[in-house]
Amino acid sequence: QVQLVESGGDLVQPGGSLSLSCTASGFTWDDYAIGWFYQAPGKEREALSCITNTGMSLTAVDSEKARFIISRDNAKKAVYLHMNNLKVEDTGAYFCAARAGLCSMETDRFPYWGQGTQVTVSS
Repeated sequence: QVQLVESGGDLVQPGGSLSLSCTASGFTWDDYAIGWFYQAPGKEREALSCITNTGMSLTAVDSEKARFIISRDNAKKAVYLHMNNLKVEDTGAYFCAARAGLCSMETDRFPYWGQGTQVTVSS
């Protein structure tokens, strides 16, 4: 029914850039906020940012990944995560998730999740 799909993950050299995409089907797009989450191998999943249908956004308060920029294109029904100055420690899985209404930075508040896309930063 509800499906979220991330794309754009790749192998990239340190200092490089990537833009991840999140698209969805099975629900009314404009009713949902979309969040981006990061998970390193063996670690807890952590929230990076979230954006509502109107463009109101939240970003992790104290994280090196706060430099990543979230954006939303409702015409394309897509949310993006623009990543620049990538570092080896940015390697891991990136997930998008959806919840009705306003943003949250808590994983438990998001009922719908994508499968994740892998970003590997290595020379």
